[in-house]
Formats: sequence, C-alpha cells, structure tokens
Amino acid sequence: MDFSIVSSTFDALRIPPPARLTLLDAATLASAHVPPFPPDIPALILGIDSKELALRVREVLLAMYPATHGIVWVESGKWNSSTSLRAREERELGELENFAFSGSSCLYVPALGEGTSFESFAEIVAHLRAPNGCPWDREQTHESLRKHLLEESYEAISAIDAGDFAHMREEFGDLLLQIVLHAQIAKEEQQFNISQVIQGIHSKIVRRHPHVFGDLKLDGVDDVLANWEKLKEEERGKKKDGKGLLDGVPLALPALSQAQEYQDRAARVGFDWNEIDGVLDKLKEEIEEIKHAESDFELASEIGDLFFVLVNFARWKNVDAESVLRGTNAKFKKRFAYVEQGAKKQGRNLSELSLEEMESLWQEAKRRE
Repeated sequence: MDFSIVSSTFDALRIPPPARLTLLDAATLASAHVPPFPPDIPALILGIDSKELALRVREVLLAMYPATHGIVWVESGKWNSSTSLRAREERELGELENFAFSGSSCLYVPALGEGTSFESFAEIVAHLRAPNGCPWDREQTHESLRKHLLEESYEAISAIDAGDFAHMREEFGDLLLQIVLHAQIAKEEQQFNISQVIQGIHSKIVRRHPHVFGDLKLDGVDDVLANWEKLKEEERGKKKDGKGLLDGVPLALPALSQAQEYQDRAARVGFDWNEIDGVLDKLKEEIEEIKHAESDFELASEIGDLFFVLVNFARWKNVDAESVLRGTNAKFKKRFAYVEQGAKKQGRNLSELSLEEMESLWQEAKRRE
C-alpha cells in the first residue's frame, strides 16, 4: 500500500492521523455484509472509483452506522491550488451517492462513539472483574450467575412477546453482559475465553450450513432441517459420549418448549404422523383416557399425555406452544385485573362478587379489547 495516500488524505482532512485507524480497501468492504472492523475507531476506506461501489460500501456501513453519521469524502487527484490539498466534502453517510466520482477516492468514517464495539464491551467487563473493579462482580461464579442468566433470558423473551423494540434492545444488552461475564470468568480460570466461544459458534454455523458456505444443494426449509439433524447426528457419533438425539435439549427449558423441541427433532428423522388426522385422533384418545382414569397418578399421567399431544398439534400448525400459552396467560391476567377493578369500583372485595357478576365483568373486559 502507498502510505503517501494516507498521509495526503489526512492533510486534506485537516486533522492529524489518529492513534488508531482501520485502513480498508473499498472492494474488500463491499464484499462483506457488516463492517469487519470495530466502529469505535475511525476508518479510512480506499479505492472508491464508481458510484456502484460507493453504494455497496454505504450499504455495508449502514449495518453498523446510522444514516446521519458524518463522513468525509476526499477526491483523488483534485488539488486546491490555494492550499495544495486534495478536495474534501463532508456529508452524512446516507448521502454517499451524492459525491462526485472521479478516479480512486477515499472515504473517512469517524468513530461511531465510545462503547460501540464488542471489544470495548469485553474490556469493561474484564475491568469489572479486575482487582480495581467491582467487588460484587469479582465474587461471581458460573453457578452464582446462573439465575441471572435465566432471568435475563426470560426478560428478553418478554420484550419479544410485547413487540417492544426499545425494551428488546436493552434486554439483549443485559443478556450479552451475562455471556461475556461468564466468558471472562472462564478465561480467569483458564477454561476458555470469549474468542474461543465466538470461534466455536462460527465454525458450527459454517459446518452446519454447507448449502450456504459450501456446494451442497438443498430444496427448502424441510431439507435444511433434515440435513441439520443429519450433521448433528454425525457430530454426536464422533463425540462417542453416548448421547442421543434428544439429549441436547436443555432440561431447564419450560415444559412446553421442551416438548416441542423433542417432537421437532424426532420429526426431522421421520418419527412423526403422516397426516395431522393422526394427531387429532390421538387428542380424542387422550381425552377419553382422562375420563376413565382410576387413580390420581393415572389422571396426572394422562393429563401430561394430553399436554404433549396438544403441543404436537401446535407444531403441526406451525405454532409455538410456549409463546401462545404465555400470550393466553397475559390475556387472562389483563381480563382478571379488569374484574378486580370492577369490584373495587363497587366498593366490594372480589370474593364478595357472585360468579355471575364476575362473568359479567369478564365479558365486559373481552368487549373492551
């Protein structure tokens, strides 16, 4: 690389070269889907020689930077006679296509801001665990953080269910903190580090998507899922740990999610009804068995079987059983709260209302939805 280009570019920018800088060829950047550099340090994109290339560069940058992010365009070969500097123009990233294209120009992208890269986040988590960090964080272990990981996972799911994107963004950050904190603890204990975590999932994604990163041809989602299970079966065979197809499903999953995942995995290897009529017949069968249960133990077992078949019916209809039940729970809670408020407005306790009065308020709640 001709570093005189970099020197003259910063002359044109009228700023000293920063202590940290990403230098990247525009064609290399254009071949990516997200910027392959941390956004909390400035970047200089070299070799933009066409509008088409500029638009592709903009598309990649917009995956990380807002359209309003200020950038500076430095035209190659155009010199200002009064200052002997190359021509420069400041715009927002979203306006990149409005620059003039002549020769091979450069694009200066200032840093997005402090704390916007994964590396800076990993640094502050490591700082929390350092001797001069936080006493609470230093005391944590994988075991003590287990409940926090579970809580943050459920809070993220609640944000998804609510369709609250601002809350979703916050909860994903809280969940990321748990993951990076666990990786930092593991690094200190010489178990593994965050780079190994990332490399592991990177390798797994590439390995399990040969239809994307290889030459395998697959037709549709069903073929993809069937091949996914085949690859996982091969991986289990290589591990020689005796684990079966369903052993990878976490025991801590909510029961409905666990049941649906069991059924999904079994179906991918052909263990499934041929038609949904088989599921409906099984539902009827389980209801009859509940009616004829002769002991509490038998009744509990049959109710469990009925739940399992209901989950299977949901799976056949491409419905997530856990999510729809959570939605129904939320709906019940909202309507019941309306019944409670109705009793309070009458100056009465909820237990003082007759079933007919509560049902009337319930129906009113439904009408107001």
